[in-house]
Amino acid sequence: MTKEELVAKIAKDTKVTKAQATRALNSMLDGITGSLKRGRKVSFVGFGTFSVSKRKARMGRNPQTGETIRIPAAKVPKFKAGKSLKEAVR
Repeated sequence: MTKEELVAKIAKDTKVTKAQATRALNSMLDGITGSLKRGRKVSFVGFGTFSVSKRKARMGRNPQTGETIRIPAAKVPKFKAGKSLKEAVR
């Protein structure tokens, strides 16, 4: 499902315009992003939890040349599915 398809579904289910649904979805995504930037978790009971994970610096290999390269440490977003979501997709 694309963002456009999700906006259309939200608009249809809630009987609002696509513009209103787009603003609502963007607001939700901005809220999740902002919380993750501040290092906070975002939890939706039954659906899942978004969090930030820290990756250590490590050595990697350039697949084209085989040259060893250093991959710097990074913060990456992480999602852990909740029980209800896991059961729904089984």
